[in-house]
Amino acid sequence: MGAIIAPQRVQGSSQTLINKAMPQIRVARVVPDVTGVDKTFDYLIPDELVDSLHLGMRVRVPLHGRNVAGWVVDIGEPSVGLAISKLRAVLKVLGLGPNQEIIDLAQWASKRWVGRLRSFISASAAKTLISKVPIARYSSHNLKYSLPIADEIMRLGGGLLTVSPLEDLAPVISALASGRQTIVVVPTQHRARLLAASLKSNGFSVALWPQEWASALGGVDLVVGTRSVIWAPVNRLSMIVVVDEHDDLLQEERSPTWHARDVAIERAHRAGALCVLLSPTPSQVARNWAGSRVVDLPATQPQYSWPKIDILDRNQDEKWSTSLISSELISELRDTTRRVVCVYNTKGRARLIACGSCRTIFRCEQCDAAVTQRDRTTLECPRCALTRPVVCQSCGSSSCALLKPGVSRLREELQAAANRDVEEVTSGTTADSTPGSREVNQRLDVFIGTEAVLHRVQSADTVVFLDIDAELLAPRYRASELVATLIVHAARLVGSSTKDPRILIQTHTPDNELLTGLSTGNLDAYSASEQLRRRLLKFPPFGALAEVTGAGTQAFLESLGSSLLVQTVVKDATHGLVRAQSWQELSEILLTTNRPAKSRLSIHVDPPRV
Repeated sequence: MGAIIAPQRVQGSSQTLINKAMPQIRVARVVPDVTGVDKTFDYLIPDELVDSLHLGMRVRVPLHGRNVAGWVVDIGEPSVGLAISKLRAVLKVLGLGPNQEIIDLAQWASKRWVGRLRSFISASAAKTLISKVPIARYSSHNLKYSLPIADEIMRLGGGLLTVSPLEDLAPVISALASGRQTIVVVPTQHRARLLAASLKSNGFSVALWPQEWASALGGVDLVVGTRSVIWAPVNRLSMIVVVDEHDDLLQEERSPTWHARDVAIERAHRAGALCVLLSPTPSQVARNWAGSRVVDLPATQPQYSWPKIDILDRNQDEKWSTSLISSELISELRDTTRRVVCVYNTKGRARLIACGSCRTIFRCEQCDAAVTQRDRTTLECPRCALTRPVVCQSCGSSSCALLKPGVSRLREELQAAANRDVEEVTSGTTADSTPGSREVNQRLDVFIGTEAVLHRVQSADTVVFLDIDAELLAPRYRASELVATLIVHAARLVGSSTKDPRILIQTHTPDNELLTGLSTGNLDAYSASEQLRRRLLKFPPFGALAEVTGAGTQAFLESLGSSLLVQTVVKDATHGLVRAQSWQELSEILLTTNRPAKSRLSIHVDPPRV
């Protein structure tokens, strides 16, 4: 029935207390669906609801003078010390909800990401009230799909499958799911719908999450959806497939910052199911989990291969310090038969400082991030806080130049170079006629914008990263993985082109392991180098990291400073970091340390962009 929780003060006190030895009194412990409430409350189960109220159900209960919805997470004896006269009863059963497996998983996740239980329970809940479940629609026992690569990953007991970003995944997933009840996690709803349609055409019964919540609970071969599908209450689960496990869309941006990949690994372990992660550029978390269980899937057809990736060394260009418009780019722009997309991120990115004499980008010798200039004589690394004098590591010069043009100016330069109109695309631009926003003019053939341009433009022949160093050398521990994700998006954007699809990457660091690996098609050296750096700096998955923000952050972090389990960095009064050897140690101290009075802390465990 679960552990007995501590007495809840919200329901008051009385001289007549509940005795633990009163088994005839049964209560439902309810997590209210109320923002900011992080407690479970005991409610009496009325006689008329005894037969209909079960674990996981959505119910209506009284709380603080109003009636609210919530989920039943336990049924048992009342908590010791509660006043029997103050206990209120469940008012109504509203519908079905998560099962015991999901509730247990949510309780684990609330510790793993130091978050409220309600956040995880609500992720598994139906968007509408469900009162009954349709009959099961299993059909996979009649389907026998096979693929040698799928057989290999199954023989290993699950693991990591590296695939081309353009590969048709329907045959792969059909082979993996043949005869197995499977959850498939996909980064976007659009791709989830396309994949679900393909799997249906292969003869599988499929539930698209969350629209077909009831069918998922009733029983189908595959449940397909975005990150929240990992919380789907699927019975007889035997396989979980995570597509593009590297993609940041699989991580919740708000606190708690849970990641569908990590939940999938834990859920599969608990259920005795197999877990398979798919990615063109696997993350360090996935590689560390899989170990030797890594299988490469060569492109099954020529059109599924990676597009051509060219690395343009800007150190060879005499105009490198005054413009990002290279001669190679001008050739692409002036070819009117090609559709060109230029990517240039400007929001929240590190400024690049280069040597004024030899053109070398100033980087940290410890973690390789781009450094910033703290004052006239000192360079500082925003990632690891290492400082050094303003001296070039290559030629010893103390002169430097700051590189950071604006997007609007670049649009004007591109327009002049191309001699045709150029469309500017940002996060505020939409791919369709959404009210209140500007629609992308898809009739044009040259575009420039932030990474949003990779999602707003419908097709392209060439994608050009004007200044990949601003991303690659940013002071984030996952900078290279984020760059890899951008290049995967670019590959898919040009993937349908029949005009020699191409990705052009302009850089001052052409010897970077990731760029070299992408251009040669072998990421082994990059992965080994990144693993070594993460281990050295104790970054995830070889350590645990949390970002703390909000009022009271400084006082909270100072109270953690005496602990030997964690290291803290106070950036300012409302922003800081906590690091530990493991997530268990990190969550233990974050959950047990008292928070300052009137504080409003937000904790992001394993934050994606720190």
